[in-house]
Amino acid sequence: MLRLIGLVVSIGFADSLNPSTIAPALFLATGNQARAQVTEFTAGVFGVYLLGGLAIALGPGQLLLDLIPHPGRHLSYVLEVVAGVAMLTASAFLWGYRKHLVQREPPEVRAEGKSSAILGATITAVELPTAFPYFAAIAAVVGSGQSVVGKVVALVIFNICFIAPLMAIIGTLTFAGPNAERVLTTGRRTLEAHWPAVLAILALAAGLFVTALGVTGLASLHHNDFGTAARRLRRFLKP
Repeated sequence: MLRLIGLVVSIGFADSLNPSTIAPALFLATGNQARAQVTEFTAGVFGVYLLGGLAIALGPGQLLLDLIPHPGRHLSYVLEVVAGVAMLTASAFLWGYRKHLVQREPPEVRAEGKSSAILGATITAVELPTAFPYFAAIAAVVGSGQSVVGKVVALVIFNICFIAPLMAIIGTLTFAGPNAERVLTTGRRTLEAHWPAVLAILALAAGLFVTALGVTGLASLHHNDFGTAARRLRRFLKP
């Protein structure tokens, strides 16, 4: 379970630098009742992302797993490799197209006539079908061999990591006082200028970590010198 938690935490933080959620939150942070608005928005994002992940992991994902007799640790390690490779692929894409992506306008926020919670839920529902890092984490969770409770806990932890930047905005509004707007405005400018490169680096780090977990796990199943070396390496990788 600790290895699974380390995996979802690493992917969750890498996936958290998402302009589709952070940019609207920063916009709401400069309006009336800013803290309440951002809190409601964060709740909408968290609720939809978590429910979507649970529906996939405990629905189609679990059904596919039930079709495989005795999946064991081998499948778990294979899915870790798949998750890691997916993160590395995303990292390469973000880095290769970083100059093009940074020129894109941030998501337009239209909050009139709807609550911030509905706005967060709507944005997240639209983004969910293309949330490839999340799918990578879900695949690892499904193949982890954990109980239903363990899988739910892992996905909750992932989503807490995913909304960490939004909680940081709430914290800034709570504790920064009169300087909150200036700090958040600076944060938005930094995000708009550098988010593809920063996200690529985070995805690279998470991808290398998760891939290493899966590769060393597969190697550790062999009773030879290579397997022994892999088991020793895993002692340093496992959280």
